[in-house]
Amino acid sequence: MPASRGAPDVLVVGAGLSGLACAHDLLATGLTVAVLEAADRVGGRMRTDRLDGFVIDRGFQVFNTSYPQAKRRLALRDLRLRPFTPGVLVHTDRGRVHFADPTRAPRTATSPLGGRSVGVRDLIALAALSARDMLGPVRPLKRAEDHTTRTALAAAGISEEFTDLFFRPFLSGVFLEDELETSSRVFHLVWRSMLRGTLCLPADGIGAVPRQLADALPADTVRFESPVDRLTDDGVLLADGTETAADIVVVATGPGPAGQLLPGLDLPPYRVVTTYFHTAPKPPLTEPTLLTDTRLRFLNSCVLSEVVPGYAPAGSSLIATSVLGEDTEGRERGLRDALAQTYGTDTAGWTLLTARTVRDALPAMPHPQPLTRTSRVGPGRYVCGDHRTTGSVQGALASGARAAREILRDLGRP
Repeated sequence: MPASRGAPDVLVVGAGLSGLACAHDLLATGLTVAVLEAADRVGGRMRTDRLDGFVIDRGFQVFNTSYPQAKRRLALRDLRLRPFTPGVLVHTDRGRVHFADPTRAPRTATSPLGGRSVGVRDLIALAALSARDMLGPVRPLKRAEDHTTRTALAAAGISEEFTDLFFRPFLSGVFLEDELETSSRVFHLVWRSMLRGTLCLPADGIGAVPRQLADALPADTVRFESPVDRLTDDGVLLADGTETAADIVVVATGPGPAGQLLPGLDLPPYRVVTTYFHTAPKPPLTEPTLLTDTRLRFLNSCVLSEVVPGYAPAGSSLIATSVLGEDTEGRERGLRDALAQTYGTDTAGWTLLTARTVRDALPAMPHPQPLTRTSRVGPGRYVCGDHRTTGSVQGALASGARAAREILRDLGRP
């Protein structure tokens, strides 16, 4: 078989966040690195398309400014981030409730922390929980005994009524599960990041995040349209029959390809989510706020063009609504009826622009959940991705960083 010239020290398979972070850290030490990407651009699950003048992310995604890895690696100003409202609208059978953080938006919060919909005991319990997670050291959160999120909320003094009113519909869109079965340690870390940071979208779409990481690499580091068929004793074999040699290979793909390239790799199940992108002549909500539903007919909905006006052409609005599972026949029609009720508007004039199903949207993170796992899977073979840490931008970047550290340690480099 023909072999490629100039064998690098390390081959990274996959140009998602974890692979790009790993490559960056290895290159910084003087190693030579090549990144093999099956697609025609970087990003993996964080990709952005343009369709009929609209900006379409691969599913509904947000960016959190508080992630340590993101702050260290990215020039946030260059992303031209546009914030969501620091709060959420919850549709209930008795109307909508506006939960807002009064410390961030005291003048715009129509019902700070839910107003009269929340009892005094729940407000006190929520304040204590948030203060501990936001202001305290992070190490106790990571080392605490692990339970389900629902158990952790009850232990913090949050009533079942408030949990079902606010936390369950809101966190269903965060963890892509609606039973609050996610690890309590993961919940506390995510809650901390939300309190300490701002949820935003880049002006050019979520794909701008991996693009900025890739642009910081030397030219020609990433080789596009280079799918890897299998690992070999000497490196990797590409789908076109070309063999690329390297003593060290890092598998930084999604769970499907990772399992194929590394048989026997322990992988968690992944959550499936479908996002429906509707267009409308005018916005059903004139603020950049997430809308959730206590009946859980959808995970969340948002008028994206209110967050970033450039997501839609002038005179149009773009609404993204995510649901658990696949796009099945008749589902969009039922969803449109639910959106008409929750937004309080007629959706008959809306047009379905596209529906995007992501089958590997987020790893399931039930308790007990390890917050990080080694990247070593064999001599000269490593793996990274959010399935090795937590399902988030921070988790993916941190996993890539860990893989680089372990490679350098195994090579005896500082």
